[in-house]
Formats: sequence, C-alpha cells, structure tokens
Amino acid sequence: MLRTVLTILIIAFGIMALVGILTAIDSLKYSINSNFTRMGANTFTIRNRETKIVTGNDSKAKRFEEITYQESVKFKKNFEFPAFVSISTFATHIATLKYKSEKTNPNIGVIGADENYMATSGNDISKGRNFTVQEVNNGANVVIIGPELITNLFKNNEDPIEQVISIGPGKYKIIGVLKSKGSSMGFSGDKSCIVPLINVRQYFSRPNASYTINVLPKDPKLLDAAIDEATGVFRVIRKIPIGDENNFEVAKSDNLAQMLFENIKFVTLAATIIGLITLLGAAIGLMNIMLVSVTERTREIGIRKAMGATKTIIKNQFLIEAVVICQLGGILGIVLGIPIGNIISLFVGGVFIVPWLWIICGLFLCFIVGLVSGIYPAIKAANLDPIDSLRYE
Repeated sequence: MLRTVLTILIIAFGIMALVGILTAIDSLKYSINSNFTRMGANTFTIRNRETKIVTGNDSKAKRFEEITYQESVKFKKNFEFPAFVSISTFATHIATLKYKSEKTNPNIGVIGADENYMATSGNDISKGRNFTVQEVNNGANVVIIGPELITNLFKNNEDPIEQVISIGPGKYKIIGVLKSKGSSMGFSGDKSCIVPLINVRQYFSRPNASYTINVLPKDPKLLDAAIDEATGVFRVIRKIPIGDENNFEVAKSDNLAQMLFENIKFVTLAATIIGLITLLGAAIGLMNIMLVSVTERTREIGIRKAMGATKTIIKNQFLIEAVVICQLGGILGIVLGIPIGNIISLFVGGVFIVPWLWIICGLFLCFIVGLVSGIYPAIKAANLDPIDSLRYE
C-alpha cells in the first residue's frame, strides 16, 4: 500500500507539473490574445500605398492615388464579412485646444473617425460615451479626448464631460475621455482627440486627403480570410484590372502578438519535456513496484492458476492494477494542476480556464504509462509455473 501511494504521488506530481504549467500558458495566451484584440492587434488596415521608386534606365517615382472618402464609404457598405469596419483620417497634428484661460501647446493630433473606430483602433473610453451614428452622419461638434489633455485643460479637477472646449476656431462638447495607453517612441496617444468624420470633412478639409479603413473580424481566426475578402472587394472598388498589382496597402496589426506566441511555444515545449521526464520516472517506479508485487504474490498466482486461472486472466489482473494506479495518479495530478496553473496565471494577469485538451491528454498519457509499465510484470506473472509458485517460500 505504501509503495502504491508513493507511486500515485509521483505520477500525480508529474501530471500536476504538466497540466499546471500548460494551463497557465493557455490562460496567458487567452489573456494576451484578448488584450491585443482590445488594442487592435487582430485588425488589419487598408491605407494609401507609399510612393514607389522605380530604378533602372527609366528611373522615376510611381505615385499611388489616395484613398478617397467615397471609396471608403463604398467599401464599408459592400464589405459583408462578419467584421467591424471603421473609416478615419488625420485632420491635423498641430491643433491647439482651449478651455477658458487654459490651452495646450500647438501639437495636438485631431483624428476624424466614425462610430466603429473605438473597436477597431483598440481604444477604450474610461469616462463618457462613444459617438452615435447620428453624430457621425451629422458632423456634430462633439469630441472624445485623451487623458493627458484633461490634466492640461482642467486643472481645478472639473468634470470634463459636457464641457465645451475650442479646437482651433471651432467649439466642441466633450462626450468621452479615452483610457490611457501611454507613449511610445516619443509619441503619446493620450494627447490626441477624436471628432466625427463628417465634422473633419467640413472644418478640417484639405486637398488630397487620404482615408484609412480599419477592419476587425468578429472571429480572430478569420483574420486571413477577411484580408483576402477585403482585398478583393477594394480591388473592385478601385477598378484594378486582373493581373495588376494593388495600388493600396493592406497591413496586419498582429505581429507583436504573434512574436509573443512564438516565444511562448518554447516555454510550452520545455514544460512538456519536463512533465514527460517526470512521467518517465514515474513509469520506471511503477514497473519496479509491479515487479516486486509479482515476486511477493507468487503463491497467490500459483493458487489462482491451480484453481483454473489462465495466463490471460493473470496478465489482465496485473495490467489493470498498473493502469488503475496510473489513472488515480493522473486524476490527482489534474485536480492539483488546474488550480495551481490558474493561480499562477492570475498572478501574472491571466484568466481562469479549464484546459479540457490537457485533461484528456493527461489521462491518455497515464493510460499509456500504466500499460507500458505493467505489461512486462504482467507477462512475467502469467508465465509463472503453478507448481513452483505454490511451493514458493
């Protein structure tokens, strides 16, 4: 009994290590994917293609046409894929915002966007609300501003919602405040503001303005299919002949997430190897116990054979014992591994999950370990001579 319990614990710790670490990794993957989805990582962007320099005897720059507002609207209407589509454009990078006697430096970015921009850009609203469809279509003088602008303009801790500020010559009512996303490479999205797209066309119009289309598939797994569909739809809109290259650019935004997942693969591999090594040690321990059991139970085997038990019955008895011991260890390991893995993931910002795949794999591995560990002792027990077994000791 003591040896059996110790073997069950060895197997349990092996499965616990395997299931626990892999549960934590799966939880982190889910969390990373969710966070990057909220940040716009599962989106793709259709934008104006950069000027192309052609070298050779006839060296010249090939310029691509800007994406117009009409083309963007037509794409949004014709793209029937299950996805969120938003249209946006930069109004200016040098705006000055004013509230009463306070004003910002003339380096504020103003973005014109529609009601879906929040979802596709990965921005969240910490206070207030998003644009309505009516506000976007009517070009209402409303604005959603970054949190850094709140600090610059409202120094007496006033509630910014419903306050009226000046952006250039126009007056805008604040309806929302963006969540902070920090700064990168000297650029801060926290000091930009977003106004309805039609409002930008009315008050910040400029010749040759180019519009950007962001697309967020409702199912991240359909990202590549959505890109193919969008490319085909936009080629038709821009009337590009078959065989000609695209005169627009489609850019995916999930590179960083994919890099993280690639690195996590090595951790998953290492965890799997560690768990399998532990299970190998458990298999050797189980085989040793079963061999000792065969020796200690030689008389029992002789009595059973004398009463008519066949080789198959004896072999199955020892095999079933080995498999049951392994399954008990596997179940205990899974029961311990799931909470431990989720606790680890919660400490590093993951979410609670039940890894059904790893549970099934753990039980299957335990079955294989029990079968491999028990087959030799079972064959040895089945081949014992009943006469020699009866007079053992």
